[in-house]
Amino acid sequence: MPVYEYNCRACGRRVRLFMSFAEYDRAAPTCPHCGSAELKRRVGRVALGRPEGERLDRMMDGGAFDGLDEDPRAMGRFMREMSQEMGEDMGDEFDEVAGRLAAGESPESIEQSMPEMGAGE
Repeated sequence: MPVYEYNCRACGRRVRLFMSFAEYDRAAPTCPHCGSAELKRRVGRVALGRPEGERLDRMMDGGAFDGLDEDPRAMGRFMREMSQEMGEDMGDEFDEVAGRLAAGESPESIEQSMPEMGAGE
């Protein structure tokens, strides 16, 4: 089922809606966070149709894991690259963690400041 992405002009959040092509033609989407109908359509990421195994093999070539255990920046870059390679938006929490790692923050510090992370496990 297609994913339609919007920015809510009222609350500023990113909105992802799943609907069929037929539903999209007659839909009047609203923000699930604030209920506003002031949504601006975003152009989503285009995913290439490659087998998952090929994408993962490509990621592992060239020392993709080099430095991950010592350098938070390398881990943040790897997380972003993996998300892009898989062609999926991993959500706001993932983006925040990857960004903080890429900025050099330690995983331990991030975990302490985000106790809700992984709470469902």
